[in-house]
Formats: sequence, structure tokens, C-alpha cells
Amino acid sequence: MKHRMISSVMTPAEQVISVRPETLFKEIAGLLEGHRISAVPVLDDDLRVIGIVSEADLLAREDVLEELKARAVGEKAVADTAAELMTSPAVTISAGDDVVLATRIMQARKVKRLPVTDPQGRLVGIVSRRDVLRVFLRSDGDLHADVAHLLELVGVTPGDLRIQVRAGVVHLSGELPYQRLAEVIGTLTRQIDGVVDVVNRLTYASNDTGGAEPHAS
Repeated sequence: MKHRMISSVMTPAEQVISVRPETLFKEIAGLLEGHRISAVPVLDDDLRVIGIVSEADLLAREDVLEELKARAVGEKAVADTAAELMTSPAVTISAGDDVVLATRIMQARKVKRLPVTDPQGRLVGIVSRRDVLRVFLRSDGDLHADVAHLLELVGVTPGDLRIQVRAGVVHLSGELPYQRLAEVIGTLTRQIDGVVDVVNRLTYASNDTGGAEPHAS
């Protein structure tokens, strides 16, 4: 059971605000402000992502400018175009990756938006923290339905077990025939989009694997 893919939550390429390498500082700042976004990808002539310019990049440029002014030094060294301002290579993700991977990358690299690229590096979309967060704001009722469906997939009648969902935390209890099945159900439940945690109190009649292999699809 897989998490939701990036392709299902991203903003498609045709709606993404992007810039070219020659785009000037002021235009980039205007785009970020006007569209209320934190960064824009920089694309070459083949629509490949060659970098990204973020609010942090623009602020860093302003810090340098103020320092130069304070020293009464010429301003020629100050970056003015996207090619000079951008962070390159950009941190990207693929449309077929899942939202959990996107979350981990954003946290590890301290970025708010990830360009989504195809195998050739061309832009196909962009995904933001807000896009990913929506996945984890699903209702307890929706999560309960997903867990019940999961049980059916592994050959367990949902009514045979007790499923409770509170604030995204799934509580499972009841008895199953085999330990392996109880572990599989707990693991797959944790992988459902929007599940915050799983309290697995499932018991089992046998702790061996002498029965039929549990299966999930």
C-alpha cells in the first residue's frame, strides 16, 4: 500500500510561476510577492530546471548590497539576475515519488517548495509544504474507511476487529489467527496517507507462520 504520489498533489507545470536565467532581481521579487510564493524555479530553453531562486536568495543579495554600501564599495558584484541569484542545482523530486519523501526532503534541505521534474530534468510541476500538509489533514472518518478497506484487502472482515481513529491516530484491537498478519496490518495501516500514528493492540492465536501467507495488494 503506497502513499499518495506527488503527481496527485502538485501544481502542474502550466500553472507554475517560473523565470529564465536573465530575469532581473526586481521582477523575481515582484513575482514572489504578487503570487504569494516562496521560490521560483529557473528554466533553460528546454524547460529544464537549472536552479531555484527563493526569498532567502533575494534577502542574501540585499544583505550584500547593504554591506557594500556601508563600505562605500562599488555594487557591480551584487547579483541582479536569476542566473546569479539562484541556488543550483535545485533540489527536485519526481512525480512518481510519494508525499512522505517530499516531506523528508523539505525538512532535510530546509526548503518550502520542490520543483517536480521528469527523467530529463524538465519541469512537470511544483509541490509545496502546503500541498503535502493537505494529505495529512484527512478526516478521521476517511481514515477509518481506508483501514476497513485495508483489512478487506488482506482477507480480514473489518467487523471482526475494532478500529478507532482519534485525531489521526488509529487504534486497532481484536484477535487474528497469526502474528505475521497482525504485524502486516499494523505496518500497512501506518502507511495510509494521513495516519499520524498506530496503536496496535491486535492479538493472535499463533505466533508461528504455519498458516497461509498473508497478502496485501
